Amino acid sequence: MDGVTLTPLKKIHHPKGDIFHAMKNDDIGYSGFGEAYFSTINQFDIKGWKKHTKMTLNLVVPIGEIRIVVCNEMTKAFYSVHISHDNYQRVTIKPGLWVAFKGISEYNMLLNIASIAHNPSEAKNIAIDEINYAW
Repeated sequence: MDGVTLTPLKKIHHPKGDIFHAMKNDDIGYSGFGEAYFSTINQFDIKGWKKHTKMTLNLVVPIGEIRIVVCNEMTKAFYSVHISHDNYQRVTIKPGLWVAFKGISEYNMLLNIASIAHNPSEAKNIAIDEINYAW
């Protein structure tokens, strides 16, 4: 889908604890830094829909498994991917696309490396049933 990039990420095994890369300033998808935050989502719960007008999202799932769904309202197309410890990748989502998440594992954590700092007036939210998607 135009506006969405999936990037495989490096995991480095260490006998005392592994290292999980998230993003470097020369990576594809990097478009500046505003803030980084973690968000959890309960198993089987769905968060969304949200559309940012200026923020580029860079989503990484270091713990659990989360289904990330992106909707392009202009083309009515969907993009869906499961990201987890075992499928360790970063999803970059450009502004103007709707996004929602579903928790798959018992405990799920998402990291967003956002291009700009959070601004509540910069995003739109709608109820999950306002976009017809078969979860």
